[in-house]
Amino acid sequence: MSQKILSKLQSRNVTIATHRTSLRLEGDTWNALEEICSRERMSIHDVCMMIENQRFDSSRTAAVRAYILTYFRAAATEQGHSQARHGTLMTSKQENFRPESKRENTEIRVAS
Repeated sequence: MSQKILSKLQSRNVTIATHRTSLRLEGDTWNALEEICSRERMSIHDVCMMIENQRFDSSRTAAVRAYILTYFRAAATEQGHSQARHGTLMTSKQENFRPESKRENTEIRVAS
């Protein structure tokens, strides 16, 4: 079974310290950030402030994306990868497989 990837950019406002700013992130990225907030029992503003305090030489949006990736990579385990069926990603037709650099109009599907 596949699920849609929510890759359309969405703008939302966050408050960092006393400064209101907007972030443009993909729908799935917002969902991941909200999951982190829930797991850590923190508001989105507090998590963004923590990321802002650690940010160095990058855009705020890039720092948020990198933090989300780092957070979930740290939580990944072999058992979790196995349960998510990672390592089994294949195209529906093996004969159509081409290296990444030669693909056109690629549809991305995530096994769930």
